This record gives sequence, structure tokens and C-alpha cells, in this order.
Amino acid sequence: MVRAYRIADLPAIMDIANRAWRGIYRMFRECYGEELFRIVCADETTVKGHQIQAHCEKHPEWIYVAEEEGRIVGFVTFFIDKDKAIGEIGNNAVDPDCGIKGVGQRMYQAVLEHFRAKKMRYACVRTGLDEAHARARKAYERAGFDIRHETVTYFQKLQEAP
Repeated sequence: MVRAYRIADLPAIMDIANRAWRGIYRMFRECYGEELFRIVCADETTVKGHQIQAHCEKHPEWIYVAEEEGRIVGFVTFFIDKDKAIGEIGNNAVDPDCGIKGVGQRMYQAVLEHFRAKKMRYACVRTGLDEAHARARKAYERAGFDIRHETVTYFQKLQEAP
């Protein structure tokens, strides 16, 4: 079942976020090297959970939770731009220990239906092109996202730290 977020859900979804992003932060560390990784990501064990918390505090109406047998197994945040009529799926994850197939798809469909009800003309989602995001890309394509724009982020070291 996918339902609206409740304040009591926050600890569970922060925990899911922190665990679900481990592989992505591992990839960032390998890609960036230790020095740049520490600058970009202060604490990879809690940063994603804190991002989710900030979203919940600012827009609790823009988050859905997936629940199975009374246990929270996933969440999806989203944004609505009424002026552009675009809904955007934000941070989202299924509990890595869940083992239930289709949770992500049910969450995406619930959000897409919400966007349609709010008269959004388009939906978008952003993800990485690296291997750590491969499952997310496949999930978004299964959910019907088919207009794709690729982007690359470059860094250059300019000087040693003081």
C-alpha cells in the first residue's frame, strides 16, 4: 500500500534512505577520491536521511510511503511546479532488506497519478549515469519515463588544502 507521509514515519524513512544510498556514496568516494568526497559529502552514513528530513519538514504533503503488513518498506519524495505544470520525483528508495518486488513501481505510479490529478503536463526524475544508479534508471524506464537528457559533472583540483 502506498499512502501519504505521517510524521511518525520519519525515523523509518531516514533509515531506509541512509542504507539505500550506501552503494552510491561508495561509488562517489571511488570516483572523487577521499579529499573531494569529504568536501562534497560530510557524513555518508547520515546525509541522505537528513536530506529526507528537510524535505519532510518543508513539504510533508510531497512524500508518499510504501507500507507492507504495517512495515514501512519505501518512500518517494516529489515536487510540483504549478507554473510549468511539471511534477518531479525526488529522492526515493525501497528498503534494501525488503525483498518485495514491485514496491518502487507502485510508489512511482501513485506519484504519477497524483501529478495527473494536479494537472501536471509532464513528470520528470533525475538520476546518475554511473553503474550505482543502473537499477534506478531501469526502474524509471519501466515506470514510463522515456524522454532522456544526459548530463555530466566535472571537477578539477585547483590547489592543495591549507
